[in-house]
Amino acid sequence: MTESARGAGGGAGELSGRRWLIVGRVQGVGFRWFVLSHAQTLGVRGWVRNTEDGSVEVVAAGAPSTLDALDARLNAGPPGSRIVEVRRSDIQHESVEGKSFRITH
Repeated sequence: MTESARGAGGGAGELSGRRWLIVGRVQGVGFRWFVLSHAQTLGVRGWVRNTEDGSVEVVAAGAPSTLDALDARLNAGPPGSRIVEVRRSDIQHESVEGKSFRITH
């Protein structure tokens, strides 16, 4: 992504998109509800879901600094979780559907 596509300096109107895959003991420990709560508090839009391989996938759009704050929460996880790996990639914010954050299946 170019600097002009990202915007310079992290301005208030700037939007980015990110996808995370969180690997470890992340299902059956309230991880999706943890993500939902923090995402809604931060005001990002997107979704979180369990995957068939036992990981959790998160897709979100928002200001880069807000996504950084969500990233920090995802790396910490809720009590009872054990994060082994967090795979993060940038995506186009336009590809993130919806106007709010939700748990999906």
